[in-house]
Amino acid sequence: MISDAKKEEVRDAADIVEVVSDYVKLKRSGSGFTGLCPYHNEKTPSFHVTPRLGIFKCFGCGESGDVFKFVMDQDGISFNESVRQLAERYGVFIPEEEVSEEQGEGHQLKEGIYHALKFAGVYFYRNLIENPDAKRANEYLEKRGYKREIIKRFGLGYSPSGGDDLWKAALNAGIDEQYLVEADLIKPSQRGEGFYDTFRGRLMFPIFSPTNKVIGFAGRVLGNEKTAKYINSAQTKVYNKSEVVYGVNFAKNEIRKHKEVILVEGYTDVITLNEYGIQNVVASSGTALTPGQMKILHRYGDRIVMIYDSDNAGQNAMKRGIDIALAEGMEVQLLELPDGEDPDSFVKQFGKESFTELKKEEASDFVDFLMLKAEEEGRLESPVQQSKVISEILEAIANIKDSIQRQVYVQHLHQRTQKFRRGTDRELFEELERVFADKKKEDARAQRREQFRESRQDAKTIDERPMPRESTEKQSSFVNRPSSFKKPHYEKELIRLMITYGNDMVKYICSMTNSKLFEDDELRMFYDDIVEHYKENGEVSVNFYSGKSDPFPRLIGDVLLEQHAVSDRHHEKVGLKYEKDKNPYKSAKSTIKTLELSFFKRKRRELAEKFKTASPDEKKRIIEAQADVQAKITRREKTDSDELYPDPESTSKNVVNEKVFTYKMKGES
Repeated sequence: MISDAKKEEVRDAADIVEVVSDYVKLKRSGSGFTGLCPYHNEKTPSFHVTPRLGIFKCFGCGESGDVFKFVMDQDGISFNESVRQLAERYGVFIPEEEVSEEQGEGHQLKEGIYHALKFAGVYFYRNLIENPDAKRANEYLEKRGYKREIIKRFGLGYSPSGGDDLWKAALNAGIDEQYLVEADLIKPSQRGEGFYDTFRGRLMFPIFSPTNKVIGFAGRVLGNEKTAKYINSAQTKVYNKSEVVYGVNFAKNEIRKHKEVILVEGYTDVITLNEYGIQNVVASSGTALTPGQMKILHRYGDRIVMIYDSDNAGQNAMKRGIDIALAEGMEVQLLELPDGEDPDSFVKQFGKESFTELKKEEASDFVDFLMLKAEEEGRLESPVQQSKVISEILEAIANIKDSIQRQVYVQHLHQRTQKFRRGTDRELFEELERVFADKKKEDARAQRREQFRESRQDAKTIDERPMPRESTEKQSSFVNRPSSFKKPHYEKELIRLMITYGNDMVKYICSMTNSKLFEDDELRMFYDDIVEHYKENGEVSVNFYSGKSDPFPRLIGDVLLEQHAVSDRHHEKVGLKYEKDKNPYKSAKSTIKTLELSFFKRKRRELAEKFKTASPDEKKRIIEAQADVQAKITRREKTDSDELYPDPESTSKNVVNEKVFTYKMKGES
């Protein structure tokens, strides 16, 4: 649970003008800003942002709210997610005090994967720009006509052909191999030692989440090598192929404005249409369209226009997509381009206006499209084939959940089939009822199969993959340190604050903590080393520990994991630049509170275990200790961190000494 104080801190830090500007082109108007409303289509600006009050208001459609409401609406996320997203952007640390230990570990692993993927995205992009080995990739992009701006916007890159270049670069940057493996960026060597890069010698397409995080990659082969044209990241804890739509992060607001999404097959189709100003376009990430993907698209628009290649594979994919879109409640239109054309080639040859006009004139609803395809295939020439075509279309209509829409489409089908069948639409409705009943039975069977599959999956271990073999001492420690894979985020945060803000922060934190509070052995050792170095009047800094021997460089890479994506443009807009922590000492207080809560809860569990086998006299002492520990937990849970801990000005000015680190269970300091 996020405290009200933290919510207000995020609200104060967030620049609503900058946040809204990511979605709306704003112009200054008096003391505020105006622009075209992202909630509805309009030609005259009626959308107003008032930075002094931190609110927005559209005088056309009536939508209004604060920065949290805007992010919730635009990104389709919950309130708490919007708070955390803005906190990350503006450098406000929110400790996850109420999550379970297992949830905290899962969150940390995901953040590690995100960090590794972000590093890889920047690494691939720089290689495309700077590495001579990327010549063929650049020639391919030049042939496509892609300018530097579009390459940068979509984060296109190049994976070197060396075999382990990314792995080595990531290690030098302090990124834990565990995160690289979990992100499917590297794989264990078949030779029994080290790792090799998953992507080698390919043009790289980053795949983004709707909130602009890199979650995976697609790599395109260059040249005529006898291998797969594209390879995609494997399923990971942050990348679920069945729920990912390529380009949705760029398209979501344009989809809202047009109330329509254009679905194409390829990555380059999306990029080229964007370059020509058609931005409400996405692709299904090289996979068959899934209900999860359609649910994401329906979040932003109600109508989908499908454009697939005219070959058999493309047409079959389009037919499957119709059923999925109708089941999701989308209005479905289909557009077939002239023979030999795809969206990329068509818009390059004829331009945006011709594409828009063709879509307007030629896009048809699914009944008309399926009838047209059946006619082209010669399937309307015999009564038997005619009956099959009608049944196929009724099966598509049966996916529609709204009964009135089903009736409308049946009547439309009746009109379209009058030239070869006699009778009323009653027979069609009767057949639809039969099809609909069969579909409900099949859906119920499929649901039972899915539940059975999930129950069997839950019975398995969480991860049955064998641990990769390592040969070096560093790799061996990687395998044999299970606790370090899931280091508590609050312990890492405390180390980060000390090495980032130096001796004053060390003195402040150490005046209220000690190494016994730490659960992770490596981080406890790191803490003790900082203390000893400080006591010797040494300067505590990132540079100092980066130059020390292992494990410090590796630990630095872990603790400096970027939880806060600070805005790059905020200082340009308001003349202020938010640092990684808006108030480092407030972050320290929150982290110390979380650290102590975790420590006392561990003590509570330990006492409960001892009580089971204790003698009567020992049980009395344990009960007293339990009451004392519970009082400490309750106080910290009910008290804001600003009240629990003094401001830095009121802490001791003396040099840290051994007395500081004597932690007493009795009494509150």
